[in-house]
Amino acid sequence: MSTLRPTRLGAIVLLIASLAGLAIALYAYFVPLTGVTGTLGALVAILACLALGVLALLLAAVKQKKAAILLRVLILLGLLGTFFAGMLLHQWWICAAMGVGFIGLILDMVRPSHHAQPAHA
Repeated sequence: MSTLRPTRLGAIVLLIASLAGLAIALYAYFVPLTGVTGTLGALVAILACLALGVLALLLAAVKQKKAAILLRVLILLGLLGTFFAGMLLHQWWICAAMGVGFIGLILDMVRPSHHAQPAHA
């Protein structure tokens, strides 16, 4: 039997997308002839993907509704900013990874609440 709880699926997809974006940004920063080797923009994309990974881990662990909302807003801003950075860097795979991360964020937003009370008839 799987120990993975379905309520954590969105955060896991978001974490995987941020790690994929991190790998792509590291490749672009270190490999010669990518067009952005050693640039500040690629370094910012690396740091943004790291931050998104940390926020995804926090989102999976958070229990309070207000904290989850704050994390989701921060994640959305991070996804949009990193997507835009990927466009400016012409690193389309970073953009694709951020799109997958957005899907993970949506999955997290539609997950059942931990504090939901069953309705009584």
